[in-house]
Amino acid sequence: MNIDTHTEITELQDFLSAKAWLRPDEHIISLEKPGEGNMNVVLRISTDQRTFVLKQSRPYVQKYQQIAAPIDRIATEHQFYSDVQSSKIAPHMPRVLGYDPSHHLMLLEDLGSCEDMTYIYQNRAIDPVYLDTLIQIIGEVHKTKDTKDFPENRELRELNHQHIFVLPFLEENGFSLDEVQPGLQSLSQPYKKDLALKKVVEKIGLEYLALGNVLLHGDYYPGSWMTRSEQLYVLDPEFSFVGFAEFDLGVLTAHLILATHKVTHLNAVVQRYQGQAEKQLIAKVAGIEIMRRLIGLAQLPLTRTIAEKDYLLQAARKMVLT
Repeated sequence: MNIDTHTEITELQDFLSAKAWLRPDEHIISLEKPGEGNMNVVLRISTDQRTFVLKQSRPYVQKYQQIAAPIDRIATEHQFYSDVQSSKIAPHMPRVLGYDPSHHLMLLEDLGSCEDMTYIYQNRAIDPVYLDTLIQIIGEVHKTKDTKDFPENRELRELNHQHIFVLPFLEENGFSLDEVQPGLQSLSQPYKKDLALKKVVEKIGLEYLALGNVLLHGDYYPGSWMTRSEQLYVLDPEFSFVGFAEFDLGVLTAHLILATHKVTHLNAVVQRYQGQAEKQLIAKVAGIEIMRRLIGLAQLPLTRTIAEKDYLLQAARKMVLT
C-alpha cells in the first residue's frame, strides 16, 4: 500500500488495524504532511486518541521524482534508530512504534510542532547550547557498538556520492546555476576547472564510498535537526552507514560556516567533539560540502549575494586544499 495525503481514511484505517498499529477502539480522523520532506513520503496521522507519523520510502526521491533512489533505504533508517535506542541520546530521536519492510513503512512517534533548523541560514547564527547538543549527539552516534551487521547502504551512498563529489564539479552537468541566481554559473567555473581541487575531492569521495568503522548519521545538516521549545531532535538517518567520523563532522562544520560565514566553527567542532577525528580531514569534507551546496544541485534556503558566495567558495577551496 502506498500512502499519501489523498489516501482514503477508511482504507488506511483497515490497513493499520490489520497490522495492529491502531488500538481496537481507535479511529483515524485526519491525515496531513508534517513538513516538507525531501526523500520520503511522510504523513502525520491524527486519531481520536493520539497522533503519530507514518514514513514510506519509494523507488525515487520524493521531492525530485525524476531521481531514482533505493526503496529499501527505510530499512537503514530503522536499523539506525534501533541501534541508538538504548543510548543516552535516545531522547533526541523519535521512537519507532512499528516497522513493515514489505511495504517500506515505518511508524514513528510524533514529535509535535517542530521547526527544522534551516532558520540558522537566515539568522546567521546558532544558539551555542544547540551547537553543544548537536556535537554531543553525533559523538554518541559515533560511539555505537556492534555495527558489523549495519546495512552498507551502497546504492544510496552512490547516489549521494554523485551529488556531493561529482556533479557539482562537472563543467557540464545539465544544471544552470544562473536559474538559481544570476552570476552564479560564471562564479562556479574556476572551481569546476581546478584540477588540484578536483583531485582532492575525488580522493575524499572514494573514502566516502569505502567502509569504515564508525556509525554515521550520513546527512547531519540543519534540515535533519528539529527544535521544539528548548528540545532538539535529530531525524532522517536514511543516509546512515559505517564510515569515517570526519564525514558527519565536516558536514556539520560546513553548515555552521554557510550560516555564519565564520570558519572558526571548525575549531569549535574539533575542540568539543569527544572522539577520534582528524581536523584536516574534517576541513576537507566541510569545504567540499560548502561548495556542493553553493554550486551543486542540492541547493539550500540560503539567501546570499554573489559576493558572499564568492567569499564562501574561496574559503571552502582553501579548506579542501589545506
